[in-house]
Amino acid sequence: MSAVAAELQKIRGEIRPALPGLILAAAVAFAARLLHGLIPSAALSRAISEVFIAVLLGLVVRNSFQLGREYDAGIKFALQRILRLGIILLGLRLSLQDVVRTGISSLLLILACLTFALALAYAFGRLLRIPPRLAALIGVGTAICGNSAIVATAPAIEAKDEDVSYAVATITLFGTLAVLLYPVIGLALGLTDNRFGLWAGTAILDTSQVVAAGISFSEAARDVATVVKLVRNTLMAPVILVIGLVYANAQRGRDTSYKMTPGKVVPWFVLAFIAMTLVRTVLNALGFLPIDMNNPGDLTTGAELLKAIDEVARFAILLALASIGLSTNLGSVRKTGFKPLLLGFAVAGALALFSLTLIALFY
Repeated sequence: MSAVAAELQKIRGEIRPALPGLILAAAVAFAARLLHGLIPSAALSRAISEVFIAVLLGLVVRNSFQLGREYDAGIKFALQRILRLGIILLGLRLSLQDVVRTGISSLLLILACLTFALALAYAFGRLLRIPPRLAALIGVGTAICGNSAIVATAPAIEAKDEDVSYAVATITLFGTLAVLLYPVIGLALGLTDNRFGLWAGTAILDTSQVVAAGISFSEAARDVATVVKLVRNTLMAPVILVIGLVYANAQRGRDTSYKMTPGKVVPWFVLAFIAMTLVRTVLNALGFLPIDMNNPGDLTTGAELLKAIDEVARFAILLALASIGLSTNLGSVRKTGFKPLLLGFAVAGALALFSLTLIALFY
């Protein structure tokens, strides 16, 4: 039996005992989506994502009621299986054409900001004596693409569910503040649409928050910010690979019995994510799918297919994040203290200033 067939058989065996937990997680996810749809302000709706609401609802359910062990298997299934499916499908959002469209100069700005944020998170994390895995999650969430980067990086560094919950909450908090403050600061500084788009795309944390801040400034700024942010998202896979290598080497240094297998260095679903990105790139080049989803032209079938797949990916991640809330004991989170919030504030604030300085000097 091939490895793929064996894995599929294993998944089939996990589904039946997982049903109670999956139903609970799905109920929380649907409730989060419903509540998100009730937010009256469009700007506030973009700033406060349904993912954040799902994590919050999951935390309330987990810490307000005594959940029986019959829910554990489903929550674990959502965290391990469904989350990875969502990450894989996200690869179809991205293509190498996005990188080309931003230009080399914008790519250099993205790389500089990414490197700065990761290095700062590592340095401040050590200074504040924050658990390394939590500091790493806050770092990738700030540097790359918010919640998606956090949940994709967690398996590579064997992070705990409590760390993921704390990191998601931290990233959402500062991303929301950025949506409110960036347009005001941009107008006060007299930034052009292009400069504001570059700033929002390189320094705001989550994609939905980037779009929200961009449209609050102008439609032109939104378009620039969205493309820059998508290119920033494509760097998730190589960054996770590097982080996985660093973590595996550190573990082997502390424990000589630790085996550095390829699956520990870079999870298989990250490779699948890269494969999906390459598929999107090839299909774009052959003219089968629209490069710009806002202007699909005659490729309406391809656009609808991408939207359907993207919706599946979004709900898979929503379901998994609801499960993270359902699996998190707030008592464990409280033990971590407020230092991670301080770390998130320092890195997000410093990244905003660093990005704006580079843009003022070179763009």
